Amino acid sequence: MEFTRLINQSAEYVARREELRLAEIDLMRQRERVAELRRRLPAGAVLEDYAFAEGPADLAAGDGPVRPVRLSELFTAPDRPLVIYHLMYGKLQTSPCPMCTMWIDGFNGVAQHLAQNVDFAVAAAAELPALRDHARHRGWTNLRLLSCGTSTFKFDLGSEDAAGEQDSSISVFSRATDGTIRHHYTAQPRMAEDIDQRGIDLLSPVWNVLDLTPQGRGDWYAELEYAHR
Repeated sequence: MEFTRLINQSAEYVARREELRLAEIDLMRQRERVAELRRRLPAGAVLEDYAFAEGPADLAAGDGPVRPVRLSELFTAPDRPLVIYHLMYGKLQTSPCPMCTMWIDGFNGVAQHLAQNVDFAVAAAAELPALRDHARHRGWTNLRLLSCGTSTFKFDLGSEDAAGEQDSSISVFSRATDGTIRHHYTAQPRMAEDIDQRGIDLLSPVWNVLDLTPQGRGDWYAELEYAHR
């Protein structure tokens, strides 16, 4: 790649940029290897058919009727994976998590693209009216929103502890032709003692754009509302 085509970069810049390009290629190849390892995971644990509460898809319909829905009913076809994002909201998390909200803002924007390949939903411990109020405020019109109610779904998947403390997570499930539902993969921000918050960063373009800049991401944290600049 020619880095001096449009602007007159110094020889030092060109050399360092080439070093970076090679490192980026190595990173891409490692990401591909990780993705392959993820795809090749053996069949996961068989799950119970958890129950959720779901409101009408049209947020303009107000609170509307609440209907029960089972995990199995979130699959639209046997060969389609189901992806659920665990929103930190409910029980000890008395207000919606700003970082989770940022992720879901992005999911709402790309929902039509995700729907070509996977079934997708957002699950929270919060009661459905509170969850849908937050969704209306954010404009989440393209997502299935699920309240876990008394279900142990979030606890069993590790996004909630026994005291009701919430954590953000992403989970993937499969359903066989005989109806058996299996867990395939779950990831959370904390991957190790020295990796406290980056475990699911690739789910949001915000972090990736910030990492392109000289300042990087720093200690920036998402908020539910921002003052106009």
